[in-house]
Amino acid sequence: MAAEDNLDFSTLQSQLSETHELWKQEIEKRQVQVDVLQAKIMEVKACIEGSEEESKKELDVLWRRVKTTATLLTYLKSKARVMVVPDLAHKSCGIKELEGVGLVDKEGTPLSGWSRSVDLSSFDCLDDETWIGISRHQGSLDEKDGAYIGELIKSVQMVTNVMEVLVKRVIMAESETALEKEKRQRAAENEQELSRVKQEFESLKSYLEGEKKQKEAEVQKRMKRT
Repeated sequence: MAAEDNLDFSTLQSQLSETHELWKQEIEKRQVQVDVLQAKIMEVKACIEGSEEESKKELDVLWRRVKTTATLLTYLKSKARVMVVPDLAHKSCGIKELEGVGLVDKEGTPLSGWSRSVDLSSFDCLDDETWIGISRHQGSLDEKDGAYIGELIKSVQMVTNVMEVLVKRVIMAESETALEKEKRQRAAENEQELSRVKQEFESLKSYLEGEKKQKEAEVQKRMKRT
């Protein structure tokens, strides 16, 4: 009986040892899985943090572009409102009148030398002064962001230039209209003067013919008396 008990106890111990070993292996296996999962979790967290940082940068860039676009649109709206008022438009475009010369633009070019076309070559690149202004208002810009804002500002400059050219065209058209009106007025005055001279000539001619006939009649009377 004791031998059987010893056998059962040995068997139980053996089973317990096997079970313990299995558990140990399973625990080690699970621990490896846990370590792998933890590593993946850390990797995912790092990616998320990196994505959040990248997303924040992208949002900052987009927000900066939105603010820049809004500012430039406000400028264009203000410029457009100014351009519909002749005196303000002239002042905004730097157009003034010089004694003895007439109207000149901001470059000092007189009205007769103004161009009706827009020079697009001046918008191929931004000058240093413009870039300094961009950096001062926008802070540090990366290459893509700087290029985007640069293109936007070039477009605004182009629209502004077109508006100024349109103002010049209006002034040139008004000047040409006034000149044509003056020519027509002078032509009408000349025609009236010519008509008056013709009438005076005809009146003088009639008067002279009448005087001639009267003198001839007097001469005839005297000849008959003699």
